[in-house]
Amino acid sequence: MAEMGSKGVTAGKIASNVQKKLTRAQEKVLQKLGKADETKDEQFEQCVQNFNKQLTEGTRLQKDLRTYLASVKAMHEASKKLNECLQEVYEPDWPGRDEANKIAENNDLLWMDYHQKLVDQALLTMDTYLGQFPDIKSRIAKRGRKLVDYDSARHHYESLQTAKKKDEAKIAKAEEELIKAQKVFEEMNVDLQEELPSLWNSRVGFYVNTFQSIAGLEENFHKEMSKLNQNLNDVLVCLEKQHGSNTFTVKAQPSDNAPAKGNKSPSPPPDGSPATTPEIRVNHETEPASGATAGATIPKSPSQPAEASEVAGGTQPAAGAQEPGERAASEAASSSLPAVVVETFSATVNGTVEGSSGAGRLDLPPGFMFKVQAQHDYTATDTDELQLKAGDVVLVIPFQNPEEQDEGWLMGVKESDWNEHKELEKCRGVFPENFTERVQ
Repeated sequence: MAEMGSKGVTAGKIASNVQKKLTRAQEKVLQKLGKADETKDEQFEQCVQNFNKQLTEGTRLQKDLRTYLASVKAMHEASKKLNECLQEVYEPDWPGRDEANKIAENNDLLWMDYHQKLVDQALLTMDTYLGQFPDIKSRIAKRGRKLVDYDSARHHYESLQTAKKKDEAKIAKAEEELIKAQKVFEEMNVDLQEELPSLWNSRVGFYVNTFQSIAGLEENFHKEMSKLNQNLNDVLVCLEKQHGSNTFTVKAQPSDNAPAKGNKSPSPPPDGSPATTPEIRVNHETEPASGATAGATIPKSPSQPAEASEVAGGTQPAAGAQEPGERAASEAASSSLPAVVVETFSATVNGTVEGSSGAGRLDLPPGFMFKVQAQHDYTATDTDELQLKAGDVVLVIPFQNPEEQDEGWLMGVKESDWNEHKELEKCRGVFPENFTERVQ
Protein backbone atom coordinates (compact mmCIF):
# COMPACT_ATOMS: atom_id res chain seq x y z
CA MET A 1 0.00 0.00 0.00
CA ALA A 2 2.85 2.30 0.84
CA GLU A 3 4.35 1.64 -2.58
CA MET A 4 1.11 2.52 -4.32
CA GLY A 5 0.89 5.64 -2.21
CA SER A 6 4.39 6.59 -3.24
CA LYS A 7 3.54 6.09 -6.87
CA GLY A 8 0.41 8.15 -6.41
CA VAL A 9 2.37 11.05 -4.99
CA THR A 10 4.86 10.90 -7.84
CA ALA A 11 2.12 10.80 -10.43
CA GLY A 12 0.40 13.72 -8.76
CA LYS A 13 3.60 15.77 -8.78
CA ILE A 14 4.14 15.08 -12.44
CA ALA A 15 0.56 16.10 -13.21
CA SER A 16 1.05 19.29 -11.21
CA ASN A 17 4.21 20.19 -13.12
CA VAL A 18 2.49 19.55 -16.43
CA GLN A 19 -0.39 21.77 -15.39
CA LYS A 20 2.03 24.54 -14.37
CA LYS A 21 3.73 24.40 -17.76
CA LEU A 22 0.41 24.61 -19.56
CA THR A 23 -0.71 27.54 -17.40
CA ARG A 24 2.59 29.40 -18.00
CA ALA A 25 2.41 28.80 -21.72
CA GLN A 26 -1.14 30.10 -21.85
CA GLU A 27 -0.20 33.16 -19.80
CA LYS A 28 2.75 33.99 -22.07
CA VAL A 29 0.54 33.72 -25.15
CA LEU A 30 -2.01 36.08 -23.64
CA GLN A 31 0.75 38.55 -22.69
CA LYS A 32 2.22 38.49 -26.18
CA LEU A 33 -1.20 39.08 -27.69
CA GLY A 34 -1.76 42.00 -25.31
CA LYS A 35 -4.73 40.35 -23.64
CA ALA A 36 -2.98 40.13 -20.28
CA ASP A 37 -0.69 42.63 -18.60
CA GLU A 38 2.86 41.62 -17.63
CA THR A 39 4.71 42.63 -14.48
CA LYS A 40 7.82 44.63 -15.49
CA ASP A 41 10.93 45.50 -13.52
CA GLU A 42 13.26 47.66 -15.65
CA GLN A 43 15.95 47.81 -12.98
CA PHE A 44 16.11 44.03 -12.77
CA GLU A 45 16.15 43.71 -16.57
CA GLN A 46 19.17 46.02 -16.67
CA CYS A 47 20.88 43.81 -14.10
CA VAL A 48 20.19 40.77 -16.30
CA GLN A 49 21.69 42.55 -19.32
CA ASN A 50 24.83 43.35 -17.31
CA PHE A 51 24.97 39.73 -16.14
CA ASN A 52 24.83 38.40 -19.71
CA LYS A 53 27.51 40.87 -20.84
CA GLN A 54 29.73 39.92 -17.90
CA LEU A 55 29.32 36.21 -18.68
CA THR A 56 30.20 36.76 -22.36
CA GLU A 57 33.32 38.79 -21.50
CA GLY A 58 34.46 36.26 -18.90
CA THR A 59 33.97 33.33 -21.28
CA ARG A 60 36.03 35.09 -23.94
CA LEU A 61 38.79 35.90 -21.45
CA GLN A 62 38.88 32.27 -20.33
CA LYS A 63 39.19 31.11 -23.95
CA ASP A 64 41.98 33.59 -24.74
CA LEU A 65 43.82 32.67 -21.54
CA ARG A 66 43.73 29.00 -22.48
CA THR A 67 45.08 29.91 -25.92
CA TYR A 68 47.88 31.90 -24.26
CA LEU A 69 48.75 28.93 -22.05
CA ALA A 70 48.82 26.64 -25.08
CA SER A 71 51.21 29.06 -26.78
CA VAL A 72 53.47 29.14 -23.71
CA LYS A 73 53.58 25.36 -23.74
CA ALA A 74 54.40 25.33 -27.45
CA MET A 75 57.20 27.86 -26.91
CA HIS A 76 58.51 25.71 -24.06
CA GLU A 77 58.70 22.69 -26.35
CA ALA A 78 60.38 24.70 -29.12
CA SER A 79 62.92 26.15 -26.67
CA LYS A 80 63.63 22.70 -25.28
CA LYS A 81 64.26 21.28 -28.77
CA LEU A 82 66.56 24.18 -29.58
CA ASN A 83 68.62 23.64 -26.43
CA GLU A 84 68.80 19.90 -27.11
CA CYS A 85 70.22 20.72 -30.53
CA LEU A 86 72.86 22.95 -28.92
CA GLN A 87 73.81 20.16 -26.53
CA GLU A 88 74.21 17.73 -29.41
CA VAL A 89 76.45 19.98 -31.49
CA TYR A 90 78.49 21.20 -28.50
CA GLU A 91 81.50 18.90 -28.65
CA PRO A 92 82.92 17.43 -25.39
CA ASP A 93 86.33 19.11 -25.71
CA TRP A 94 84.88 22.59 -26.17
CA PRO A 95 85.08 24.91 -23.15
CA GLY A 96 81.85 25.65 -21.31
CA ARG A 97 80.03 22.44 -22.23
CA ASP A 98 78.90 21.76 -18.65
CA GLU A 99 77.75 25.37 -18.23
CA ALA A 100 75.78 25.21 -21.47
CA ASN A 101 74.06 22.00 -20.34
CA LYS A 102 73.20 23.54 -16.98
CA ILE A 103 71.76 26.61 -18.66
CA ALA A 104 69.59 24.36 -20.84
CA GLU A 105 68.27 22.55 -17.74
CA ASN A 106 67.47 25.83 -15.98
CA ASN A 107 65.79 27.09 -19.15
CA ASP A 108 63.51 24.05 -19.15
CA LEU A 109 62.68 24.44 -15.45
CA LEU A 110 61.94 28.13 -15.90
CA TRP A 111 59.43 27.44 -18.68
CA MET A 112 57.71 24.74 -16.59
CA ASP A 113 57.49 27.02 -13.55
CA TYR A 114 56.08 29.88 -15.62
CA HIS A 115 53.38 27.67 -17.15
CA GLN A 116 52.37 26.19 -13.79
CA LYS A 117 52.12 29.59 -12.10
CA LEU A 118 49.95 30.87 -14.91
CA VAL A 119 47.63 27.92 -14.36
CA ASP A 120 47.51 28.41 -10.58
CA GLN A 121 47.26 32.19 -10.42
CA ALA A 122 45.27 32.99 -13.55
CA LEU A 123 43.45 30.04 -15.08
CA LEU A 124 42.17 28.52 -11.82
CA THR A 125 41.06 31.95 -10.63
CA MET A 126 39.31 32.39 -13.96
CA ASP A 127 37.53 29.06 -13.59
CA THR A 128 36.40 29.95 -10.04
CA TYR A 129 35.09 33.30 -11.22
CA LEU A 130 33.05 31.75 -14.04
CA GLY A 131 31.89 28.90 -11.80
CA GLN A 132 29.30 31.13 -10.10
CA PHE A 133 27.52 32.10 -13.31
CA PRO A 134 25.63 28.84 -14.10
CA ASP A 135 23.83 28.81 -10.74
CA ILE A 136 22.81 32.46 -10.99
CA LYS A 137 21.74 31.99 -14.60
CA SER A 138 19.52 29.10 -13.50
CA ARG A 139 17.99 31.21 -10.73
CA ILE A 140 17.29 34.06 -13.14
CA ALA A 141 15.42 31.65 -15.38
CA LYS A 142 13.51 30.25 -12.42
CA ARG A 143 12.58 33.74 -11.29
CA GLY A 144 11.16 34.35 -14.74
CA ARG A 145 8.98 31.27 -14.45
CA LYS A 146 7.77 32.28 -10.98
CA LEU A 147 6.92 35.74 -12.29
CA VAL A 148 4.69 34.15 -14.95
CA ASP A 149 3.06 32.02 -12.22
CA TYR A 150 2.42 35.16 -10.16
CA ASP A 151 0.93 37.03 -13.13
CA SER A 152 -1.23 34.02 -13.98
CA ALA A 153 -2.52 33.72 -10.37
CA ARG A 154 -3.18 37.46 -10.28
CA HIS A 155 -5.17 37.39 -13.49
CA HIS A 156 -7.15 34.36 -12.33
CA TYR A 157 -8.01 36.06 -9.04
CA GLU A 158 -9.00 39.29 -10.81
CA SER A 159 -11.22 37.41 -13.28
CA LEU A 160 -13.07 35.64 -10.45
CA GLN A 161 -13.64 38.95 -8.64
CA THR A 162 -15.07 40.65 -11.73
CA ALA A 163 -17.28 37.70 -12.70
CA LYS A 164 -21.04 38.32 -12.66
CA LYS A 165 -21.66 35.16 -10.69
CA LYS A 166 -19.16 35.15 -7.85
CA ASP A 167 -18.05 31.97 -6.14
CA GLU A 168 -16.58 32.95 -2.79
CA ALA A 169 -14.91 29.59 -2.29
CA LYS A 170 -13.10 29.83 -5.62
CA ILE A 171 -12.19 33.44 -4.93
CA ALA A 172 -10.69 32.52 -1.56
CA LYS A 173 -8.71 29.67 -3.06
CA ALA A 174 -7.47 31.91 -5.90
CA GLU A 175 -6.43 34.55 -3.40
CA GLU A 176 -4.51 31.96 -1.41
CA GLU A 177 -2.70 30.76 -4.56
CA LEU A 178 -1.92 34.38 -5.51
CA ILE A 179 -0.38 35.13 -2.11
CA LYS A 180 1.69 31.95 -2.30
CA ALA A 181 2.93 32.69 -5.86
CA GLN A 182 3.76 36.27 -4.90
CA LYS A 183 5.77 35.16 -1.87
CA VAL A 184 7.83 32.62 -3.86
CA PHE A 185 8.54 35.18 -6.58
CA GLU A 186 9.49 38.00 -4.22
CA GLU A 187 11.89 35.81 -2.23
CA MET A 188 13.81 34.91 -5.39
CA ASN A 189 13.56 38.44 -6.74
CA VAL A 190 14.99 40.05 -3.60
CA ASP A 191 17.97 37.70 -3.51
CA LEU A 192 18.83 38.32 -7.16
CA GLN A 193 18.33 42.07 -6.82
CA GLU A 194 21.12 42.01 -4.23
CA GLU A 195 23.47 39.50 -5.92
CA LEU A 196 23.45 40.73 -9.52
CA PRO A 197 24.73 44.30 -8.85
CA SER A 198 27.36 42.89 -6.48
CA LEU A 199 28.53 40.38 -9.12
CA TRP A 200 28.64 43.12 -11.76
CA ASN A 201 30.84 45.35 -9.60
CA SER A 202 33.19 42.47 -8.74
CA ARG A 203 34.36 42.28 -12.36
CA VAL A 204 36.69 45.26 -11.92
CA GLY A 205 38.69 43.69 -9.09
CA PHE A 206 38.75 40.36 -10.91
CA TYR A 207 40.15 41.82 -14.14
CA VAL A 208 42.75 43.82 -12.22
CA ASN A 209 43.86 40.77 -10.24
CA THR A 210 44.00 38.50 -13.29
CA PHE A 211 45.99 40.81 -15.54
CA GLN A 212 48.29 41.91 -12.71
CA SER A 213 49.11 38.27 -12.04
CA ILE A 214 49.82 37.57 -15.72
CA ALA A 215 51.91 40.74 -16.11
CA GLY A 216 53.91 40.05 -12.94
CA LEU A 217 54.58 36.41 -13.84
CA GLU A 218 55.63 37.35 -17.37
CA GLU A 219 57.91 40.11 -16.10
CA ASN A 220 59.71 37.77 -13.66
CA PHE A 221 59.94 35.06 -16.30
CA HIS A 222 61.61 37.33 -18.82
CA LYS A 223 64.01 38.69 -16.19
CA GLU A 224 65.17 35.18 -15.28
CA MET A 225 65.26 34.12 -18.93
CA SER A 226 67.35 37.19 -19.74
CA LYS A 227 69.92 36.12 -17.15
CA LEU A 228 70.13 32.63 -18.62
CA ASN A 229 70.53 34.04 -22.13
CA GLN A 230 73.32 36.34 -20.91
CA ASN A 231 75.09 33.38 -19.28
CA LEU A 232 74.79 31.37 -22.50
CA ASN A 233 76.15 34.30 -24.47
CA ASP A 234 79.16 34.49 -22.13
CA VAL A 235 79.84 30.77 -22.63
CA LEU A 236 79.73 31.17 -26.41
CA VAL A 237 82.01 34.22 -26.27
CA CYS A 238 84.60 32.07 -24.48
CA LEU A 239 84.24 29.42 -27.14
CA GLU A 240 84.69 32.02 -29.85
CA LYS A 241 87.88 33.36 -28.25
CA GLN A 242 89.43 29.90 -28.15
CA HIS A 243 88.54 29.21 -31.75
CA GLY A 244 88.81 32.78 -33.00
CA SER A 245 90.68 31.82 -36.15
CA ASN A 246 87.65 29.80 -37.27
CA THR A 247 85.10 32.56 -36.79
CA PHE A 248 82.20 32.36 -39.21
CA THR A 249 81.03 35.73 -40.49
CA VAL A 250 77.30 35.87 -41.01
CA LYS A 251 76.38 37.82 -44.11
CA ALA A 252 72.91 39.25 -44.47
CA GLN A 253 71.00 37.46 -47.18
CA PRO A 254 67.97 39.17 -48.71
CA SER A 255 64.78 37.17 -48.97
CA ASP A 256 63.33 36.16 -52.32
CA ASN A 257 60.48 38.59 -51.92
CA ALA A 258 62.41 41.58 -50.57
CA PRO A 259 65.97 41.99 -51.91
CA ALA A 260 67.93 44.49 -49.86
CA LYS A 261 69.19 47.71 -51.36
CA GLY A 262 72.76 47.50 -52.52
CA ASN A 263 72.71 43.71 -52.48
CA LYS A 264 69.77 42.79 -54.66
CA SER A 265 69.30 39.18 -55.61
CA PRO A 266 66.85 38.58 -58.47
CA SER A 267 63.96 36.24 -57.74
CA PRO A 268 63.51 33.21 -59.99
CA PRO A 269 60.68 33.57 -62.52
CA PRO A 270 57.42 31.75 -61.64
CA ASP A 271 57.92 28.91 -64.11
CA GLY A 272 61.46 28.21 -62.93
CA SER A 273 62.97 29.06 -66.32
CA PRO A 274 66.69 29.98 -66.28
CA ALA A 275 67.73 33.60 -66.18
CA THR A 276 68.10 35.20 -69.56
CA THR A 277 71.07 37.40 -70.31
CA PRO A 278 70.41 40.30 -72.66
CA GLU A 279 72.40 39.80 -75.82
CA ILE A 280 74.25 42.89 -77.03
CA ARG A 281 75.16 42.52 -80.66
CA VAL A 282 77.76 44.72 -82.38
CA ASN A 283 77.92 45.26 -86.12
CA HIS A 284 81.47 44.88 -87.33
CA GLU A 285 80.64 45.88 -90.86
CA THR A 286 79.09 49.12 -91.93
CA GLU A 287 75.83 48.73 -93.82
CA PRO A 288 74.19 51.51 -95.75
CA ALA A 289 70.94 52.53 -94.11
CA SER A 290 67.83 52.99 -96.23
CA GLY A 291 67.69 56.48 -97.61
CA ALA A 292 71.30 57.17 -96.60
CA THR A 293 73.70 58.81 -99.00
CA ALA A 294 76.03 56.28 -100.62
CA GLY A 295 79.41 56.24 -98.98
CA ALA A 296 78.25 58.08 -95.86
CA THR A 297 80.11 56.68 -92.87
CA ILE A 298 80.22 57.37 -89.16
CA PRO A 299 83.17 59.51 -88.14
CA LYS A 300 85.05 57.67 -85.39
CA SER A 301 85.16 59.43 -82.07
CA PRO A 302 88.19 58.81 -79.83
CA SER A 303 86.13 56.63 -77.48
CA GLN A 304 84.56 54.46 -80.19
CA PRO A 305 86.15 51.36 -81.73
CA ALA A 306 86.63 51.20 -85.47
CA GLU A 307 83.73 48.75 -85.85
CA ALA A 308 80.96 51.14 -84.69
CA SER A 309 77.65 50.81 -86.59
CA GLU A 310 76.34 53.36 -89.04
CA VAL A 311 73.54 55.62 -87.99
CA ALA A 312 70.33 54.73 -89.84
CA GLY A 313 68.95 57.52 -91.96
CA GLY A 314 72.05 59.73 -92.12
CA THR A 315 75.65 60.37 -91.16
CA GLN A 316 76.62 60.85 -87.52
CA PRO A 317 78.08 64.30 -86.94
CA ALA A 318 81.76 64.57 -86.19
CA ALA A 319 82.80 64.54 -82.53
CA GLY A 320 83.41 68.24 -82.62
CA ALA A 321 79.93 68.91 -83.97
CA GLN A 322 78.07 66.93 -81.34
CA GLU A 323 75.50 68.68 -79.20
CA PRO A 324 76.63 69.26 -75.60
CA GLY A 325 74.09 66.76 -74.17
CA GLU A 326 75.08 64.08 -76.68
CA ARG A 327 78.79 64.56 -76.08
CA ALA A 328 78.33 64.34 -72.29
CA ALA A 329 76.24 61.20 -72.57
CA SER A 330 78.76 59.62 -74.95
CA GLU A 331 81.68 60.43 -72.67
CA ALA A 332 79.83 59.11 -69.61
CA ALA A 333 79.00 55.86 -71.38
CA SER A 334 82.54 55.35 -72.68
CA SER A 335 84.14 55.99 -69.30
CA SER A 336 81.84 53.84 -67.14
CA LEU A 337 80.63 50.93 -69.32
CA PRO A 338 82.35 47.93 -70.93
CA ALA A 339 83.42 48.26 -74.55
CA VAL A 340 80.50 46.25 -75.96
CA VAL A 341 77.97 48.38 -74.08
CA VAL A 342 79.77 51.55 -75.15
CA GLU A 343 79.34 50.67 -78.82
CA THR A 344 75.65 50.09 -78.41
CA PHE A 345 75.29 53.13 -76.18
CA SER A 346 77.14 55.38 -78.62
CA ALA A 347 74.78 54.37 -81.38
CA THR A 348 71.65 54.77 -79.29
CA VAL A 349 72.60 58.20 -77.93
CA ASN A 350 71.82 59.57 -81.37
CA GLY A 351 68.39 57.93 -81.40
CA THR A 352 69.00 54.63 -83.25
CA VAL A 353 69.04 51.05 -82.07
CA GLU A 354 69.97 47.97 -84.00
CA GLY A 355 66.73 46.66 -85.49
CA SER A 356 64.83 49.91 -84.88
CA SER A 357 63.04 51.82 -87.57
CA GLY A 358 65.06 54.98 -87.09
CA ALA A 359 63.20 56.58 -84.20
CA GLY A 360 64.52 59.99 -83.18
CA ARG A 361 66.49 60.63 -79.99
CA LEU A 362 63.61 62.56 -78.47
CA ASP A 363 61.43 59.41 -78.59
CA LEU A 364 63.83 57.37 -76.46
CA PRO A 365 65.31 57.99 -73.01
CA PRO A 366 68.94 59.21 -72.82
CA GLY A 367 71.35 56.30 -72.83
CA PHE A 368 68.76 53.84 -74.20
CA MET A 369 70.45 50.49 -74.91
CA PHE A 370 67.78 47.93 -75.86
CA LYS A 371 64.23 46.81 -75.21
CA VAL A 372 63.03 43.86 -73.16
CA GLN A 373 59.56 42.42 -72.63
CA ALA A 374 58.33 41.03 -69.28
CA GLN A 375 57.60 37.31 -69.49
CA HIS A 376 56.17 37.12 -65.98
CA ASP A 377 54.52 39.45 -63.49
CA TYR A 378 56.93 41.00 -60.99
CA THR A 379 55.78 42.66 -57.78
CA ALA A 380 58.05 45.51 -56.69
CA THR A 381 59.35 45.16 -53.13
CA ASP A 382 61.05 48.55 -52.85
CA THR A 383 60.53 52.11 -54.06
CA ASP A 384 63.42 51.88 -56.55
CA GLU A 385 61.94 48.84 -58.36
CA LEU A 386 59.62 48.61 -61.36
CA GLN A 387 56.28 46.86 -61.06
CA LEU A 388 55.92 44.60 -64.12
CA LYS A 389 53.08 42.76 -65.76
CA ALA A 390 53.67 40.04 -68.33
CA GLY A 391 53.86 41.78 -71.73
CA ASP A 392 55.17 45.13 -70.47
CA VAL A 393 57.94 46.56 -72.68
CA VAL A 394 60.88 48.13 -70.81
CA LEU A 395 63.47 50.50 -72.28
CA VAL A 396 66.80 49.52 -70.72
CA ILE A 397 69.20 52.34 -69.78
CA PRO A 398 72.57 52.32 -67.97
CA PHE A 399 72.94 52.88 -64.23
CA GLN A 400 74.02 56.39 -63.32
CA ASN A 401 76.64 54.82 -61.07
CA PRO A 402 77.71 51.42 -62.49
CA GLU A 403 78.93 50.36 -59.03
CA GLU A 404 75.34 50.36 -57.83
CA GLN A 405 74.30 47.67 -60.34
CA ASP A 406 73.79 44.24 -58.76
CA GLU A 407 74.22 41.05 -60.69
CA GLY A 408 71.02 39.99 -62.42
CA TRP A 409 69.37 43.44 -62.25
CA LEU A 410 68.82 46.04 -64.98
CA MET A 411 67.82 49.70 -64.95
CA GLY A 412 65.00 50.82 -67.20
CA VAL A 413 61.74 52.63 -67.72
CA LYS A 414 58.49 51.11 -68.93
CA GLU A 415 57.80 52.21 -72.50
CA SER A 416 54.23 53.21 -71.62
CA ASP A 417 55.46 55.42 -68.75
CA TRP A 418 58.15 57.01 -70.90
CA ASN A 419 55.71 57.83 -73.71
CA GLU A 420 53.38 59.45 -71.18
CA HIS A 421 55.77 61.39 -68.92
CA LYS A 422 59.18 61.66 -70.64
CA GLU A 423 60.74 61.95 -67.18
CA LEU A 424 63.42 59.46 -66.11
CA GLU A 425 63.52 60.58 -62.50
CA LYS A 426 59.82 59.84 -62.20
CA CYS A 427 59.62 56.57 -64.12
CA ARG A 428 62.89 54.65 -64.02
CA GLY A 429 63.64 51.76 -61.72
CA VAL A 430 65.45 48.46 -61.44
CA PHE A 431 63.99 45.04 -62.24
CA PRO A 432 65.18 41.42 -62.30
CA GLU A 433 66.64 40.51 -65.66
CA ASN A 434 65.42 36.90 -65.51
CA PHE A 435 61.77 38.02 -65.58
CA THR A 436 62.24 39.52 -69.05
CA GLU A 437 63.37 38.66 -72.57
CA ARG A 438 65.15 40.94 -74.99
CA VAL A 439 63.11 41.99 -78.00
CA GLN A 440 65.49 44.53 -79.61
